[in-house]
Amino acid sequence: MMHWFGNYGMDMGFGWVFMILFWGMIIFIAFSLWKKSDSGGKEAADEILKKRYARGEISKEEFERMKKDISE
Repeated sequence: MMHWFGNYGMDMGFGWVFMILFWGMIIFIAFSLWKKSDSGGKEAADEILKKRYARGEISKEEFERMKKDISE
């Protein structure tokens, strides 16, 4: 009996393995990109704060207070 998709599923043999690998790779890439964008914000804030302190824009007390605020 021929289905709407034809007889492709039966002829491919281990094609389902490649399909699982393909979708697994897509999900892994999407998760990696999401995780990278999520963790980038805190690192950027720390770096900006360190640069401002190094340039003398903020005092040591302001640096410590802001660092504490960021880490919370």
